Amino acid sequence: MKKIFFIFVFFFVFLSIAFAQEKNSPQEESHSLENTPLIIEAIEVRGNKSVSTNTILSKIKSQIGSHYQDNIVSDDIKRLNLLGFFSDISIETQPFKDGLKLIINVTENPIIEKIYFIGMRRVYIKEEKLKEMLKSKEKEYLNNTKIKEDIEILRDLYVKKGFSDTEISYEVSLNKEKNSAQVKFIVKEAMRLKIKDIRIKGNKAYPAKRILKLIKTRRAWLFNAGILKEETLKDDIKKIIAFYKHNGYADAQVNYTVSRHPRKPFLYIDIQIEEGKKYLTGKVAITGNSVFSEAEIRKVLKNCLENKVFSEEGIKEDVANIQGLYFDKGYIFAQVKESFSLNPQTGQVDISYNIVENEVGYVNRIKIRGNIKTKDVVIRRELRLYPGERFDGEKLKRSKERLQNLGFFEEVSFDTEDTDIPNRKDLVVDVKEAKTGTFSFGGGYSTIDEFVGFVEIEQRNFDWKNFPYFTGDGQDLKLRASFGTLSDSYILSFTEPWLFDYPLSFGFDLYRQSHEREADVGYGYDQKRTGGDLRLGKELTEYLRADLEYRYDTIEISDVSEEATQELKKELGKNAISSIELSLTQDKRDNRFLPTQGYLLTGSWQIAGGIFGGDKDFFKFLGRASKYLPLWQNSVLELRMRVGLADAYGDSNEIPIYERFFAGGSSTVRGYEERKLGPYDAVTKDPLGGDSLLVTNIEYTYPIFDFLRAAAFLDSGNVWEKTSDIGSGGFKSSWGLGLRLKTPLGPINLDYGIPFNKDPGKDKKSNGRFHFNVGYGF
Repeated sequence: MKKIFFIFVFFFVFLSIAFAQEKNSPQEESHSLENTPLIIEAIEVRGNKSVSTNTILSKIKSQIGSHYQDNIVSDDIKRLNLLGFFSDISIETQPFKDGLKLIINVTENPIIEKIYFIGMRRVYIKEEKLKEMLKSKEKEYLNNTKIKEDIEILRDLYVKKGFSDTEISYEVSLNKEKNSAQVKFIVKEAMRLKIKDIRIKGNKAYPAKRILKLIKTRRAWLFNAGILKEETLKDDIKKIIAFYKHNGYADAQVNYTVSRHPRKPFLYIDIQIEEGKKYLTGKVAITGNSVFSEAEIRKVLKNCLENKVFSEEGIKEDVANIQGLYFDKGYIFAQVKESFSLNPQTGQVDISYNIVENEVGYVNRIKIRGNIKTKDVVIRRELRLYPGERFDGEKLKRSKERLQNLGFFEEVSFDTEDTDIPNRKDLVVDVKEAKTGTFSFGGGYSTIDEFVGFVEIEQRNFDWKNFPYFTGDGQDLKLRASFGTLSDSYILSFTEPWLFDYPLSFGFDLYRQSHEREADVGYGYDQKRTGGDLRLGKELTEYLRADLEYRYDTIEISDVSEEATQELKKELGKNAISSIELSLTQDKRDNRFLPTQGYLLTGSWQIAGGIFGGDKDFFKFLGRASKYLPLWQNSVLELRMRVGLADAYGDSNEIPIYERFFAGGSSTVRGYEERKLGPYDAVTKDPLGGDSLLVTNIEYTYPIFDFLRAAAFLDSGNVWEKTSDIGSGGFKSSWGLGLRLKTPLGPINLDYGIPFNKDPGKDKKSNGRFHFNVGYGF
């Protein structure tokens, strides 16, 4: 019995242990797998045909030898999706060696074989251009997101042309064997919607015509398509609001609605204006000032004046004017705090400017930025503000003008940076360099030289020591050859603006010029001139410059008409001219390339022969005065006068014809033939020139585009045989219109002048005349 009981107990214990082991064993294994990530032993890519396995593996974070993690695998799928190569991606695992194998299954998007456009008739754009605009490209993978973006691109094309109801859809034809696709964009064009009328409502202070002039949106008529552009219309509404607020209507509100004609493709725009009350400026109080008197500060207030129109925009401009006043005297830390409130008694807006002057600011260091080719010293020598000096607005303005006048930079700006010293700041000069080196060639026609071609190499920022780039030191080197129907010229020119790092310019020119006889352009003979000059220049003051030049020329006159009088025939032959010339120039223009204000005064005195040798002895003076007046919308009025006087001395009895003054034509009095004003040969009617000249020009230019300006002019002048005759016998005058075109080959001037007087040697009043010039600087 005991034996049986012992066997029973032993059997029961054995079963219990076995059951426990069987139950616990899987749990322990699961726990181990769950808490101990397996190692990725291999990665396999399946389904890719065009996309290489290496490309796919380079985009995922899961790598052989790293632990498997679900979140990283999920991110890998997202990364592969971003490629746009696949329509389906999945990643699975299977046991491999002591870890796992990652299996990446991909289904490639088809390659776009061809893109078609169906139904596009009203908007004509070349197919190649259209395809460039699309996100989807031929020979690339099909991407549904890009297709939807392409639909919007095409729709925008139609909206901009006024076909806003146009419907655009697409179809994709798949070739599963080639895994390629053809995409068709199907356009269902609608009628063009045109603006029939723009109706202004609610306006009382200003007529509808005045408001319509403010906006770019226009109704359809002969010279305007009348297309609605939402962004443009929204900007127009902002302009109207700004206009009202600028004129005192601080509460003005403007809204718009667009409606359609029930049957016709017309749009109607209703602009609803709520003007509100017009506010005037009441009392203007100025506090906190001690450096400047109240009267001095009130002089710079240009907008919100007592009993004048009130506008918040005007207040901001006046705050800037006050700060500018302080800045010009070095108070760059000055602050102006404005406040305004409605005065219930007067119904006007009282304004208060509270000034916190702070201390004077000084320049710590000057930093130059943005210059890659140009040396720092070239920029620094043009600055008129130096370290240790107080900030000065006028000096900064002049520094900017001088840097712009170099012609080396597209943009010039100034900024400041804080330093460890409270009242000192670093001045930062930021420049954006322009192209200063050119190799150009071209051709054209002018009324002086007729057909002409040229080849030119120029570097306006030359450095002869900087091999092999030869740029950066501010020197000017030019080599030009021009050849034409009537004239040829060859010129080599060099200028060093700072000789031996001293503010003294040095330069030389070598040239050969010829012009054939042609009565239509005022030459009654062939002329050849060969020579050169040496130049020295020095700035005497900020705006006054002196130049000294020695010139030696040989001139040959030939091919004078046999019918000419003896006066013209005696010029035949070859002569040498040796001369020295002194000139003074005061230049207060804001920009020497395109001046808008300021003036230019120049006077030059030339002495030829005498102690300088040569075959001809004469004195010569040439003066010029130009005044530039800025007018509305960036237009400019120029008043210009030139006077020339010459006289022979010593062994010479008269001025040689090639040193006399001539007038008439594109550069003096337009509307008359070139060089035809003044004395002329009694037989051939060829001009003989004179010893005195006086020409005045009034020219108004108005910018149409950045590269195009319209011009209107009034010219008057003449040439007289003797210096003592100047002004006698009256002037020849003309008026006309013109265009000024800026091109890479140089400025082009086209003028049409209409003379008030008869041309010399003609019996009836002259008709108008075109003057066409392709100009270039030398």
